[in-house]
Amino acid sequence: MQSELEQLPQKAREKHAENKKFFAKLKKRPPKDLDYIMQELHHAEFERTDCLTCANCCKTTGPLFTNADIERIAKHFKIKPSEFIDRYLRVDEENDYVLQSVPCAFLGADNYCSIYEVRPKACREFPHTDRKKFQQISNLTLKNVAICPAAFHIVEEMKRRIFR
Repeated sequence: MQSELEQLPQKAREKHAENKKFFAKLKKRPPKDLDYIMQELHHAEFERTDCLTCANCCKTTGPLFTNADIERIAKHFKIKPSEFIDRYLRVDEENDYVLQSVPCAFLGADNYCSIYEVRPKACREFPHTDRKKFQQISNLTLKNVAICPAAFHIVEEMKRRIFR
């Protein structure tokens, strides 16, 4: 897994133009069964992929925290939402709450998340490859293929299956 992670940013850069072109075409003409295809590809990939051997998303990027996330996690810690914000979050350039720093403060050395049961929605949904209307998040997916080996594999398989 380590060598795959080391090679992933370079592989993603090499595929970037091809992926961008593919997603532009996908946005213009999404197949009627795209949601079904994406569910199938996502499920198949995560049958093979164990996120605990990687956790690159938690090590290199931070999720957005919604107000509902903040409330839920603060309640879990038995602290006020404002205290949770002060301790762990900052406001980014787009005025969203994000982690003060990465790797994530809740990631253990064993790649387990200490707040897994109450983790942010963005973490629960990452890498967003099973999302409905997948074609609408192409910019996010282009970023995620450089972070998540599973997302990279899903997009490669997707290109083989759609618009052959």
